[in-house]
Amino acid sequence: MMHSILSCGRFRLDLSQPKIMAIINVTSDSFSGDGCRSLDAAIRSAECAVEEGADLLDIGGESSRPGARAVSEQEELDRVVPLVEALAGFGVPLSVDTVKAAVMRESIRAGADLINDIAAFRLPGALQAVCASNVALCVMHMQGEPGTMQAAPHYGDVFVEVKDFLCERVSLLVKSGVSPDRILLDPGFGFGKTLEHNLTLLDRLERFGGEGYPVLVGMSRKTMLGAITGRDVNERVVAGAAAALVAIQRGARIVRTHDVRATRDVVRLWSALDRTSSGFGAEK
Repeated sequence: MMHSILSCGRFRLDLSQPKIMAIINVTSDSFSGDGCRSLDAAIRSAECAVEEGADLLDIGGESSRPGARAVSEQEELDRVVPLVEALAGFGVPLSVDTVKAAVMRESIRAGADLINDIAAFRLPGALQAVCASNVALCVMHMQGEPGTMQAAPHYGDVFVEVKDFLCERVSLLVKSGVSPDRILLDPGFGFGKTLEHNLTLLDRLERFGGEGYPVLVGMSRKTMLGAITGRDVNERVVAGAAAALVAIQRGARIVRTHDVRATRDVVRLWSALDRTSSGFGAEK
């Protein structure tokens, strides 16, 4: 049975209906080209996302696209912490996308409610930075590291290997004192995976939820959508919304996106159909 309530810092997030996580990049080299170069621009982007229907905001101060330039700890702190402080009163959970323990610690102090770690809390100090807090933790799978992860991804069975990795990391978190209702799983679409790997994971997504942990997915504007549609990164809104719908149908509880408005329409459509289906079931 999946945990339908996520303990998320200042919030108790009801995941009985899917939620939208808006991407707020405070970088100059976001792969999608929507990075905010100033605090004011990032605040405006967050305001727009909430107005369009975002349920959570995911703040990132370092790009994780293939070949991205590494950002120093201090530079990432300078980008992320003031934005967390500025958005703390927005009334929605704030997620911080980082692999650095110091950024995790300072973001939590500033008001972050969720830490979204593409390295699955494997880097030095990461576990110690988050375990004793009350924030939610998103555990993601990545083969390799951002600089080289797409060079030659290889798996025997991608689903089994990704699931086993996530289960191993979750087990360590729980043994370290993290309550299970604080944990999210992310199979890591595009992080050390070919198109075939990504499609296999999407097809079997529902099986990740069998462990009892809600699943977060992020496919918005990614290369896998470009490979299928032939469209450039900023022309993938329709494909991203369609991918979000497929993920929700297969059990995803949070969809991470650059395109909140289109994703909100998808969630509303799915929710309407879900209510109708439940009503029919109740009459039988």
